[in-house]
Amino acid sequence: MSRTLNRLFDNDWVGPALVCFVAVVGISILQPSFLSSFNIFVLLSAIAVNMVVALGQLVIIAIGQMNLALGAFGGLVAISFVAVMELYGVPPFAAVAIGLAIGTAAGAATGFVIARTGISAFIITLAALQIFKGINLGITEAQPFYGVPQGVKDFGNLALFGPVPWLVLPMIIVSIGMWYLLNRLRIGRYILAVGGNPTAAELSGINVAATTIWAFAISGLLAAIAGMMLVARLQIGQPTIGDDWLISSFAAPVIGGAVLAGGHVSVAGTFFGVVIIAIITQALVLFAIDPFVVQIVLGALILWAVGINRFREVRVAKLNEAR
Repeated sequence: MSRTLNRLFDNDWVGPALVCFVAVVGISILQPSFLSSFNIFVLLSAIAVNMVVALGQLVIIAIGQMNLALGAFGGLVAISFVAVMELYGVPPFAAVAIGLAIGTAAGAATGFVIARTGISAFIITLAALQIFKGINLGITEAQPFYGVPQGVKDFGNLALFGPVPWLVLPMIIVSIGMWYLLNRLRIGRYILAVGGNPTAAELSGINVAATTIWAFAISGLLAAIAGMMLVARLQIGQPTIGDDWLISSFAAPVIGGAVLAGGHVSVAGTFFGVVIIAIITQALVLFAIDPFVVQIVLGALILWAVGINRFREVRVAKLNEAR
């Protein structure tokens, strides 16, 4: 029995899941409106978008790097998505395809520069952040696009059933797809191998440069999906979409057990990390607490999660030495 419990608690998602359960129970006792249909709808809508954003960062953390331009990818796709529908009358499904292509191309281009130059991803993605944000503002002239079709608005603001929004559907598809990619597909194994030890991965025949480009292309694709989901939710193409993604995109995977050095990530753990952040944000609104507290709490959560990961690494290293 104790061995089974130890194995269970070794899973990255168990700790965050317990935190979510305790938080939901505690907040609902103090503020019963937390479990109202309207609040659940709002909470699930936020979780759906933020989960896709977090997965876009997760795939980069898996190769031991970071993507500071994730929000810029999503923001550029968001305004391009609305612009082609408003200015050129492109049907929504075709606009979605264009948005996915733009996000994937932006991510692949960034990954290509990183892979070919060998310059730190921090520097390249910081530059990409400025470049794509500049393109965004150049297209919009810092003004929003309002021509979002009613069908797109309905997708972002109507319920699939009960208090469950339609936005949950793409989140589920993307989450299952990412789990399958990382655990069942060759490219997923390559990504984790490169993150774990790039030198060993290269010696075993893995093309590290190509794997890096693939990871960033996937990240751009996920940022594109999140950007268009956010357009549907906000019912407007805001040039500021994506500006606030950076901290939460790192926080959720780290809370969920991802190792920042690469090689180990958890889709399930990331989901519960996203839920924790959403619950905290929503609770602060319900209790009328100043918004700046969210940033303080997120910082504390990241430190806590990194500490837990470090403790786990030390414990595993000691167990390996004992063997």
